Amino acid sequence: MWTRAQLKEKAKAALKIHYWKMVLVALLLTLLTGGLGSVGTTITEKFSQDDMEDEYDYENPFDFELPVTDQTPVGEEYIPTVDLGPDADTGDLFLVLGIFLLVFLIAFAIGLVIGYVFTAFLANPLMVGGSRFFLNTLGENAQIKDVAYAFDHSYMNVVKVMFFRSLYTTLWTMLFIIPGIVKSYEYRMIPYLLAENPNLTKEQAFALSKQMMMGQKWKAYVLDLSFVGWYLLSVCTCGLLEIFYVAPYVHATNAALYEELSCAYGRPAQNTYVTAPYQSAGVYQGVNPYENNNTYEAYYTAPVQEEPEQDAQNEE
Repeated sequence: MWTRAQLKEKAKAALKIHYWKMVLVALLLTLLTGGLGSVGTTITEKFSQDDMEDEYDYENPFDFELPVTDQTPVGEEYIPTVDLGPDADTGDLFLVLGIFLLVFLIAFAIGLVIGYVFTAFLANPLMVGGSRFFLNTLGENAQIKDVAYAFDHSYMNVVKVMFFRSLYTTLWTMLFIIPGIVKSYEYRMIPYLLAENPNLTKEQAFALSKQMMMGQKWKAYVLDLSFVGWYLLSVCTCGLLEIFYVAPYVHATNAALYEELSCAYGRPAQNTYVTAPYQSAGVYQGVNPYENNNTYEAYYTAPVQEEPEQDAQNEE
């Protein structure tokens, strides 16, 4: 049975050994999978400000005149009217608004499609590669090139499985918010499963993740809540703490969670021998289960076990 303290100790030990690699990969994942969309904001604001400075006098911003079409007799309230021109028609205004709305909807749809394509073919495979990297940081075999692992190993299968993961989570969220949150925790281990075996089918990946997170969702939720204080401190440091400590710390902790849960369900143990750096840090490192491991392959190709409730009913 895992505890938050155990997972965080593993993550801290990994940070001591792979710190700069972990910072770089965490920053890369943040920028490419969740940090885009703000480019050009300052440029737009600059042009808008220059245009306003040319058009208006900021010392007296209300010093401008509208074309007035009639003169109000003396003693009566002055109500100016704007001349829209001799050919102006209310229908033209609605036509312009309709065209503007149509252009906006088309641009929004195009942006949505581009976003989904970017997520499916770039962000999701990078997430799988990042999961593999942070799993390897729990040992001594972490290399930055692990981030691109999914692009060279069953790429389209990874794209497919991760796409359905995102799709199912979105659909459950649209139903009601809470089911979406529950399902996001149920599917939480899919990137790590694909990071170890990118050949897993969609059915295998979803079934294994569901099995591993059975009875663990609430504990994983509390684990996430335990980082709230760090996120608040990151805001106070304008995101610097997030870059240089919090993000790699959280990624490594989540990788440690996967390692604990997968070992409980038959994943080949890594703790077969102790190496000096990890012995001093209190963390044990074992054989690499990622390559040429028959036990590892058997674990991922074996039929998924039934849920405990079903086993109890069968025994009765």
